[in-house]
Amino acid sequence: MSPTALPAVVLAAGGSRRLGEPKQLLRDAHDIALLTHSVQAALDGGCAPVIVVLGAASDHVRSVVPAGAECVENAQWAEGMSTSIRVGVHAVGHSPASGLLLLACDQPSVTAEHVRALLEAHASHGQRVVSEYDGVHGIPAVWPRADWDALTALDGDRGAKALLRGTEASVTLADGARDLDTPEDVAAWRSLFAPSR
Repeated sequence: MSPTALPAVVLAAGGSRRLGEPKQLLRDAHDIALLTHSVQAALDGGCAPVIVVLGAASDHVRSVVPAGAECVENAQWAEGMSTSIRVGVHAVGHSPASGLLLLACDQPSVTAEHVRALLEAHASHGQRVVSEYDGVHGIPAVWPRADWDALTALDGDRGAKALLRGTEASVTLADGARDLDTPEDVAAWRSLFAPSR
């Protein structure tokens, strides 16, 4: 394990109401599920342990979680993203790590290299490190231990972005603003795929 290794919490409990199907199971051009891609990026980027927070359609979603990651259930997932953050932070609360990486299941541009850059930036100064895309700061982001209580105090459908000040250290994530919330979003994403040979 790398000396910069941190636990990761992958948020994968949402019901994908606007999409009409579990976004966690959407497949890319290589037939890799979106959740598989996110979890593998965390694993390959040096995170340990990697905790996947499941909720809606958990039995189906669990089937695409790569070996090496741990799953926890959020029974209150319908009450909003904050409940999944709380479950994930509690799951890594025993870790002596200086921080944790928080990432979503639906950012296809996240790579192991990006995860590694976030962890290394945190290791160099111990503070928050966020991803930057289209001038916006957000997740994936490293949250130092001093922030964990604030993360668990979030409520409703507010994500961790509510805690950001805009002055955090950042690592650029190309195409990080891409959302996969609607069928139109997914069609636009898939239009980027090269034709299969």
